[in-house]
Amino acid sequence: PLLKHFLQRLDPGLFDRLVAVVETGEALEEDLYYEFAESCWYHFVAVKLGDGFAITVRDITPRKRLELELQAANQQLYDLAHRDGLTQIANRRSFDLTLRREWQTQANHQRPLSLLLIDVDYFKPYNDVYSHQKGDECLRQIAQALQKITQPTDLLARYGGEEFALILPGRDLKMAIAVAENIQALVQQLQIRHQVSDVSEYVTVSIGLGSTMPTIALDPDPFLQQVDQALYQAKQQGRNRYRVVEMG
Repeated sequence: PLLKHFLQRLDPGLFDRLVAVVETGEALEEDLYYEFAESCWYHFVAVKLGDGFAITVRDITPRKRLELELQAANQQLYDLAHRDGLTQIANRRSFDLTLRREWQTQANHQRPLSLLLIDVDYFKPYNDVYSHQKGDECLRQIAQALQKITQPTDLLARYGGEEFALILPGRDLKMAIAVAENIQALVQQLQIRHQVSDVSEYVTVSIGLGSTMPTIALDPDPFLQQVDQALYQAKQQGRNRYRVVEMG
């Protein structure tokens, strides 16, 4: 009972795994965290010995700390390469990579792929009147609002400047239109004051969107260009609206 109590303090499932060593004869090898003096990481090997088991324990604290530091550094490098520093969502590089990967994936599974390009209306005048700091905060608020409606398989990215992009794998045009309408409603609900906008007293967005059935033989770039053209049309036709790409 004393040994079981001690082992459960180290790791609630460790005693049962040691019992399995005795019952199956299979060795157990693990890293274990337990703070003791200057050490906290240990590597142990448990093997069956007669009707019981024998354990060899080695202090691996220096090596484990180095491994964790390297993992943290690698994660930081990944974030720098794939995450937008201002909004903390995916950046353009991550968008480009994900679009090509999802294009191939949806083509292989014969599922649709939808894409939205979202532009903040009259953002330059907003910066000129309210300051670039307020502009940055505006983009952060919009990014946070958009994240609330994304699914785990979606990718929300800062496409550039005041533009965002949203990749919707496996979702058709009807679903994409519902997302676009939801986005416009969410941005309006933020009620970010915009006294120099020609369409509203609050910040609004224009959206270009499209949906297609990807094929491996084709590249996603023409589809992206068509969605970008739909965004251009939404802005030309008065902003604060969405336009659907006309698939040829």
